[in-house]
Amino acid sequence: MTKIDYDELLHIDTSEKQEGFVQSIHYHRYEATPYEALTVLFENYQMKSTDHVVDFGCGKGRLAFYISAFIGASVVGVEMNERLYEDALRNKAAFLQEKKSDRGEVFFVKSLAEKYEITPLENRFYFFNPFTIQIFMKVVNRILDSMEAFSREVEFVLYYVSQDYLYYLENHPSFTLKQEIPIPNLYDTNQNERFLIYQVDVG
Repeated sequence: MTKIDYDELLHIDTSEKQEGFVQSIHYHRYEATPYEALTVLFENYQMKSTDHVVDFGCGKGRLAFYISAFIGASVVGVEMNERLYEDALRNKAAFLQEKKSDRGEVFFVKSLAEKYEITPLENRFYFFNPFTIQIFMKVVNRILDSMEAFSREVEFVLYYVSQDYLYYLENHPSFTLKQEIPIPNLYDTNQNERFLIYQVDVG
C-alpha cells in the first residue's frame, strides 16, 4: 500500500511535512515515519498488544494509529507543537469513528519530551530523530529513573538514528543493541534507513 492508502484506511491525514518556524533549536521538524518503513519494522520486530508505547515527537500521530490498528497496543504520542497536537487530536476523532474492539488505546499529550512523566506501564519508546542529543539524554534519564522505581522490561525503537544518539547509546552501560532492521532498497544508498532496537537494563 502507498502512504495515502494507509491514511485512507485509517481515516487520518499524516502526509504533510511541518512548514514554518520550529519552536526550539533542540527540536527537529515533523516528518512522519514512512509507511514502507513501518511495514518492514513490524514484519521483523515483535510488539505485543500488551505493550505500552510512547512516541516522542509524535507529530500527527501516524505511528500511534498504525500500532493501535495493526498491533493492538496502547500508545501515547508526546508532541510539543500546538498545531501538530491539534492535528493529532483531529486524526484521533476520525480514527475512532470506526470502532473496533481489538484496537489499542491512543492518547496524545502536549508537552516537551523532557517534561513528560513516564508511567510504570510504559515499556516501548519510539524515536524518529525528534530532538537533539541534549534533550534525548534528559528523556533517557527520566525513563531510567522510572525503571528504578518500577522494574520492567524496556526497549527503545529508533529510526534514522543520528550519530550523536548512537555514540551515547553505545557508550551507556544500560543499553544493549538487540536488533538492527535495515529498510530494503533504501539502506543500500542511505545507511540511516534502518531501525535499531536497544534493550534497556538498569541492573
